[in-house]
Amino acid sequence: MPVVMGTAGHIDHGKTTLVKGLTGIDCDRLSEEKKRGITIELGFAFLDFDDDTRLSVVDVPGHERFVKNMVAGAAGIDFVLLVIAADEGIMPQTREHLEICSLLGIETGLVALTKTDMVDEEWLEMVEEEVASYLEPTFLGGTPIIPVSAHTGQGIPELRAELKKLMDRFAPKRRSDIARLPVDRVFTMKGYGTVVTGTLISGNFKVGDEVVLYPDETPAKIRNLQSHGESVEVAPAGRRTAVNLQGVEVQDVTRGEVLARPGTMFPSDVWDIELTMLKSSPRPLKHRKEVHFHHGSREIMARIYLNDREKLKPGETAVCQVRFTTPLSAVYGDRIVMRSFSPLRTIAGGRVLSPLGHRVKRFSDDLEKLSALTAEAPDEVIVAQLELAGPKGVSFAELLIMTDLETKALEKTLNGLAGKQLALMFDKEERRYASGRLVTELMEGLVSWLGEFHKKHSMKPGVQRGELASTWGRGIPPKLLHLVLERLMKKGMWSAIRKS
Repeated sequence: MPVVMGTAGHIDHGKTTLVKGLTGIDCDRLSEEKKRGITIELGFAFLDFDDDTRLSVVDVPGHERFVKNMVAGAAGIDFVLLVIAADEGIMPQTREHLEICSLLGIETGLVALTKTDMVDEEWLEMVEEEVASYLEPTFLGGTPIIPVSAHTGQGIPELRAELKKLMDRFAPKRRSDIARLPVDRVFTMKGYGTVVTGTLISGNFKVGDEVVLYPDETPAKIRNLQSHGESVEVAPAGRRTAVNLQGVEVQDVTRGEVLARPGTMFPSDVWDIELTMLKSSPRPLKHRKEVHFHHGSREIMARIYLNDREKLKPGETAVCQVRFTTPLSAVYGDRIVMRSFSPLRTIAGGRVLSPLGHRVKRFSDDLEKLSALTAEAPDEVIVAQLELAGPKGVSFAELLIMTDLETKALEKTLNGLAGKQLALMFDKEERRYASGRLVTELMEGLVSWLGEFHKKHSMKPGVQRGELASTWGRGIPPKLLHLVLERLMKKGMWSAIRKS
């Protein structure tokens, strides 16, 4: 399984130089980067080992002005190499990058203590102790700290060996049935046309595949695929991938869009999310606050709606809604990061609970259903999604992104729920499901309505289905109404319902 490592750390702590020392690849490709000596855009490299395994590397900017680019690169990585300069120690972007990695769900990595040739032994020991103490309460607590110098080569073999150990025991979990590539670069290549690059976070692409750029749903076709400069017929999940697209112009593609297959993603301008405020956040997050919102390789302005409180305090977690001015696409469990306006810094992060957000009233009973979306059991999540969806129900394709279950697992879970009358298919063509509890409530409601109808129209033998659909059934999809009527008839309600 391909593995992706990302760098993190303060500006000028030697991330790009270290990557070049490890891989031989200079990730600074822009003339401005070479002139200024800092990384502005994302850089990409790979590290080959003796057993023919390959580690993909994403080199991110360290300057605070380019944190949004850092987040775009970090979104697809499996583990982090935190780079700290021995002559400076822990600095502001060291802290912020570490917080971002934690919010993105990254759980492991290594630490490289760079520029060791610029300090004496006593200073180096002091900095090592400082770093180890700072990292202890974080996900990097107890991880190896490798002193290195990219200029002298000291520590590079040891760092390579530790990276190989970590890569060998790392088993990233990736879906196989929904191909998704968040676009982090787009450019034109002479003789090829439009090329987009990114980390293929799930599924796979093949040459000749019909694809779509979401959220605008721009159609295209894959003409060629490359991974680390080599042409391939199939690009697997977890691989840095360049996709040559046919049928789309470079000006029609923007960073942050998601390349996927047709009919697999469903853009929405409302998401339900579980949000955690960093303990280090300087102030609470207020209801309806506008923020910089990061998801995948996309940065967008968004507004946060707190469902059960007026403000979210530092260190607190809550289920809330985020609303955008333009629809975005995501999958259940995707990680998100939020940054404030002033000061411009990372304040919170979390995960997507429903990429097709449910309109709920604040402080209402629906909040209990929203909270059920945080459950670990997939069947509980499905039941909650169906109950929140109401009469319109949810299609099988939508449930794939609303649960992050693979196709076979979702089918098995839905069959189990159907056996318990908790999830009922009412539209076989669209494979659309409704909550079993909702169907029961509709049946009871219809029986009550029919009772009142017969009191008022005692001379009528029954109610026509057309009349029923335009009165009591208004707002209920016809196929769901049909299911309700069929189930009532099976229960012996023949005298109340006359076929039209």
